[in-house]
Amino acid sequence: MLQIYNTLTKEKAPFVPLEEGKIKMYVCGITVYDLCHIGHARVMVSFDVITRYLRARGWDVEYVRNITDVDDKIIRRAGENGEAVDQLTERMIAAMHEDEDRLSVLRPDQEPRATGHIDDIVEMVSTLIEKGFAYAASNGDVYYRVEKFATYGRLTNKNVDELRSGARVDVEDAKESPLDFVLWKSAKEGEVSWASPWGPGRPGWHIECSAMSKCCLGDTFDIHGGGPDLPFPHHENEIAQSEAANGVKYVNTWMHAGPVRVNKEKMSKSLGNFFTIRDVLEKYNSEVVRYFLSSVHYRSYIDYSEDSLKEARSALERFYQALRGVELNDAPLENDFDARFYASMDDDFNTPKAMAVLFELVTELNIAVRENRVEAGQLAAQLKRLAGILGLLQQDPDSFLKGEDKEGELSSDAIEVLIQQRAQAKKDRDFAAADGIRDELAAQGIILKDTREGTSWFRES
Repeated sequence: MLQIYNTLTKEKAPFVPLEEGKIKMYVCGITVYDLCHIGHARVMVSFDVITRYLRARGWDVEYVRNITDVDDKIIRRAGENGEAVDQLTERMIAAMHEDEDRLSVLRPDQEPRATGHIDDIVEMVSTLIEKGFAYAASNGDVYYRVEKFATYGRLTNKNVDELRSGARVDVEDAKESPLDFVLWKSAKEGEVSWASPWGPGRPGWHIECSAMSKCCLGDTFDIHGGGPDLPFPHHENEIAQSEAANGVKYVNTWMHAGPVRVNKEKMSKSLGNFFTIRDVLEKYNSEVVRYFLSSVHYRSYIDYSEDSLKEARSALERFYQALRGVELNDAPLENDFDARFYASMDDDFNTPKAMAVLFELVTELNIAVRENRVEAGQLAAQLKRLAGILGLLQQDPDSFLKGEDKEGELSSDAIEVLIQQRAQAKKDRDFAAADGIRDELAAQGIILKDTREGTSWFRES
């Protein structure tokens, strides 16, 4: 039975959906003021793997991931660029989709934008005011009364008294309490804004997700996910807003992906170790990056380094080498690889354990090929199918192993010419020349493999 670790309860438990056979899942998406970085990729790929697996097991998954297309950072960046807010956000959304496509991240079923749900946000803020959980302040902003929500802080074990004592107090602040957070921000002159009962303004960040998730999935849904920086305050505030407004439990299971570190340090522009997805994909095959991001359990931190990416490339090379030249056969095969793969993934989506099963399957496939056993094609098909659940092994083996021609490297055409010259040298029994060509290619990272059908090659990682 599927078990999921719940950030709220701090333990794994059997997953029971609200509606049998159906899962409603909301994941916090990107604030689109800049290109997506490798930390965003971690969250994208993690929940893509989760969604793919749930669907492979027969669940009907309604996957919603929002876009924050209005906030302080967006307004500030648009001003710096001298462009309209919607021009900036449209460019960044298009870039995000391109990055996702390259990483084989499937689009969510719904991708609501904050600016498309202003009426829903205004309605929820109005409800919170009517119920006494929010108030319009003298500066035109609307704030949430944190101390009125009795269980505030339960997701991250925060104590309201401790939060209050550590909060900064501003003498000019219009809030009743330093803990209160903004639901609606009054517009400054020249800023993008919408009409509201409290004057022109725009939504606060937290209320956007409460309104969009309610609109897309209802008052209560099964899973809410996001990145490692979101439990506090964003998700704490979502719980407070939604449960106060709707009067029912907001989410049954909370899931959070782990952080990305760079050479064991926190990724930061100030440290000069900040990488966009595009930075990384300029150097590495997109499937190598996806494998790297999937190879560590989604809740654990992952360390981005040159060595980590090289290890991911080597692992995929092993998979593709096993598949190379094997004709797939989809006929059923009796073994325990499926059962052990599913058992690993049913244990809170344990991808490292699932990949270990795939490596065992590769070993069995290589033996079957070496011994010319008839089930080799069935094992290859099984490997490709199970890896496909993780979004892997979707390329042609030859194409992956040969890679793209890069400046400063031998081109594919040049390699083929040298292989032909080597074949002729062997035919002429000039074995010294043939060995010299092999050594010349090996020195440039080109590995040859001789078989009865001819010579194949691949670029060594």
